[in-house]
Amino acid sequence: MKKFGIFISLLFLLVSCGDNKTENNKVLYLYGWADYVPSEIFDNFEKETGIKVVEDIYSSNEEMFAKLKAGGKGYDIVTPSTDYVEILMNENMLEKLDKSKLPTFDNIDPMVLEKIQYFDKDNSYAVPYIMGSTGIAVNTKYVKDYPRDYTIYERTDLAGRMTLLDDMREVLTSALGTLGYSQTIEDETAIAQASDLVKKWKKNIAKFDSESFGKGFANGDFWVVHGYAENIYQELDEEQRAHTDFIIPEKGDTAYVDSFVILKDAPNKEAAYKFLEFIHRPENYKLVSEHLELPSINVPARELIEIEPIYKMEDLKGSEILRDIKKTLDIQNKYWQEIMVD
Repeated sequence: MKKFGIFISLLFLLVSCGDNKTENNKVLYLYGWADYVPSEIFDNFEKETGIKVVEDIYSSNEEMFAKLKAGGKGYDIVTPSTDYVEILMNENMLEKLDKSKLPTFDNIDPMVLEKIQYFDKDNSYAVPYIMGSTGIAVNTKYVKDYPRDYTIYERTDLAGRMTLLDDMREVLTSALGTLGYSQTIEDETAIAQASDLVKKWKKNIAKFDSESFGKGFANGDFWVVHGYAENIYQELDEEQRAHTDFIIPEKGDTAYVDSFVILKDAPNKEAAYKFLEFIHRPENYKLVSEHLELPSINVPARELIEIEPIYKMEDLKGSEILRDIKKTLDIQNKYWQEIMVD
């Protein structure tokens, strides 16, 4: 989840991601997204087990991966998005799960597990945490009679009032999907067509923005933003929410499954298993879903949740999860750079 901006929450100040940490079985080191796990979860886990969770924050999957590849050690659990779980698996950096230590794994919606089986065939490495959509938020106070897909970015009357994520994978995948192509297509002609479509969209947007789109939407600077519902809705009051429509397009929609993974060199794997078992207990996962206002991937927790999610799990059935596109990454990078300078 590129999701909640950068701020320090339970951040421990250590150089090179904890090279000087000791193997303290009463401390669990988690490397993840900011404000992603409710602090109440950490507090309750420590009360029950005596294990303190110390959290370090990254702002992108790329930052996380670069730090680990550069030799950063000491982390037990990381929270990558789907494509980076696949990359970490391919780099032989992950511990294969001992499911006997994860009885609550069975609480996870089979649809979510199926979504990641294209690379984690037996669900042996990733414990899904959240599934969500990268969609389009529309301020219905100012925008009327709009298409419910990416063709909204062709609306010249909205020029300067729209943003797209500053994220090659998200934007090009959505453009490819809008044209009817898969994100893994290797035909450069198709990628070039998607690039041309994004250039068309670019003429009408104010900017590519992955940091402040939620705030910009809330303060009225932008009426149409591409991004993550949880980033947007946390900025809105009740009146603003009443005239916000979050679109999950039928074509070009991307979804994410952020998962917990245990690193192969994790110093405290037993604490990691205890935490993953703990978070998927229904009464604990309820706190997660209510905190993020996203649909619960934990089936029994759905009976406990009192806050209506922004969208429903059924809305994500047709969404395409981002994959590792190593075969075409350089080609897509080439066209993305052209988009940026065009």
